[in-house]
Amino acid sequence: MAQGIRDKVAILGMGCSKFGERWDCGPDDLMVEAYIEAMSDAGIEPSQLDAAWFSTHVDEMGTGKGGTPMSIALRLPNIAVTRVENFCASGSEAFRGAVYAVASGAADIAIALGVEKLKDTGYGGLPVANPGTLTPQVMPNGSAPGNFAQLASAYRAKHGVSKDDLKRAIAHVSVKSHANGVKNAKAHLRKAITVDQVLNAPMIAEPLGLFDCCGVSDGAACAIVTTPEIAKAMGKKNLTMVKAIQLSVSNGYESQYNGWDGSHFHTARIAAGKAYREAGIERPREQISMIEVHDCFSITELVTMEDLFISPEGQGWRDVMDGFYDADGGVPCQIDGGLKCFGHPIGASGLRMLYEMYLQLQGRAGERQLKDPVFGMTHNLGGAPASNVCSVAIIGQEGA
Repeated sequence: MAQGIRDKVAILGMGCSKFGERWDCGPDDLMVEAYIEAMSDAGIEPSQLDAAWFSTHVDEMGTGKGGTPMSIALRLPNIAVTRVENFCASGSEAFRGAVYAVASGAADIAIALGVEKLKDTGYGGLPVANPGTLTPQVMPNGSAPGNFAQLASAYRAKHGVSKDDLKRAIAHVSVKSHANGVKNAKAHLRKAITVDQVLNAPMIAEPLGLFDCCGVSDGAACAIVTTPEIAKAMGKKNLTMVKAIQLSVSNGYESQYNGWDGSHFHTARIAAGKAYREAGIERPREQISMIEVHDCFSITELVTMEDLFISPEGQGWRDVMDGFYDADGGVPCQIDGGLKCFGHPIGASGLRMLYEMYLQLQGRAGERQLKDPVFGMTHNLGGAPASNVCSVAIIGQEGA
């Protein structure tokens, strides 16, 4: 593969707004909230920014198209602002753009920011998006819960997992995330739940009940990146380095051919494999310290454990039940509460995941802090199991 970006870029600072039903804010307020924290963390002035990447998905809902919403809200110094949108992986796409600009030498300091203001739309779930010309012909009856419920059915059928065992495993996923979210002041939902509550909750799309689905929220997150040389010249120590970023996009194999059995994410396996090679990681189950994955539904998280090659294929549900992904387990997952507790403001989610990994690597996660993490990985998925965009990023300690 190409030379890659390992250790060419350092994270200079990050910021994250409070996620939730932010009736008191517009998208510009949320952007400012995340930006001020990131700039303070980085210790720089706006005049030092060379370029920006801006992610928002549902621009028609008040944020606006183009790069001007970010530039105007933050009073950026007339630098280039590129708006990106790549389904639910938009935040990771913005980060990728900023990192690549620095790694290439096109910018000394770049900023990535994602925002979404969804609670003002009047919808109970995500707003209805323009499906494009051909999508209604290929997937005429799809819904998000329905699509991911089919993933659960395919996984259970392929691996011979009983209905009760799978339901209890995905219940554990949600219970674990809520227990973590209680400790995070920026999370939308901060109440612990029990397995019985999950099992007895209203059914949304069998086997996915109410507590198996992430919520809708408002939020913003921001990252500022530079070269390690510039960071050190600014007096920064214990740098958090970008080890890998990989993106894989469906090409019709899952939805238009017979080779895919519906039980896994084809793109996640490709992106993860490339990310590990770029980062020099050969034993992810042993080497990865913590992960944030795209838990839009609890079954997504469970299946992703296998697609990231941390759990053996067909055994992810056992690792979940054994507590391997709990806060005190082998590879803590969603230590901040995940999408399950933050909700999913689409343009911000990928950056919010990186924010938690960054705090952990800096030793600044408060009561959530894990002991001596070395590598943190994020998995950000957009679309449906049969047609999607998957981003996998790995950040870690300098010298690791």
